[in-house]
Amino acid sequence: MIQVSEAFGGRKLPNQVYVRMKKTLELTAYQLLQLKDIAVISTNNTNKKEIEYTPIYRLGKKDKNIVVIDSFLVIEHLNCNFPDLDFQLIGPDQTIIRINKRKKSPSVLVALSVWLLIFVGTAMTIMNFHYDVSMQEVHQKVHFLLTGEKKEYPLWLQIPYSLGLGIGMLLFFNHWFNKRFNEEPSPLEVEIYNYQRNLDDYVIQYENAHNDADHPHSSS
Repeated sequence: MIQVSEAFGGRKLPNQVYVRMKKTLELTAYQLLQLKDIAVISTNNTNKKEIEYTPIYRLGKKDKNIVVIDSFLVIEHLNCNFPDLDFQLIGPDQTIIRINKRKKSPSVLVALSVWLLIFVGTAMTIMNFHYDVSMQEVHQKVHFLLTGEKKEYPLWLQIPYSLGLGIGMLLFFNHWFNKRFNEEPSPLEVEIYNYQRNLDDYVIQYENAHNDADHPHSSS
């Protein structure tokens, strides 16, 4: 991306407007979208406020819960309203708008049920893994090699191992409830990010009205 300072020697021309589309936008109700809602602009023009409050698109029930606003349509709309200005697009080419209607907070019973289901499933997974690899026999053999005694439950090995297993999972996911241990994302967060990026790419491809001649956006 060419920086503004590099392109114009550190100064912006009054008739040039730089538009950077927001990648995503989440709303809780249908509304009239203005340029400031879906993009940020940089300009020395005295009409900056007027440009920011330019109506772009009115969301309605026909849009359901996902709308893709294409930058081409935005620039085209701005050119019609401000023909004397030169609009330059930088950054993302689309803004994905998700309309999330307000939902009631889940009940305590539902939250406890989900927690219990995950807890039992996780415990069964760990126990089955330990059974498959004969973890108890391994501990017994390690105890025998170090002490020369046979013992069915070498707790001095099993207790630290159990604690280490829990601490290792906390460090792996880099979370303790809402607290992060460091700024590095956990593997789970990376996978969620990759999934969300693939989902956004799919939405841009198949929900973008600019790619569908039978469903053009209409500005208000």
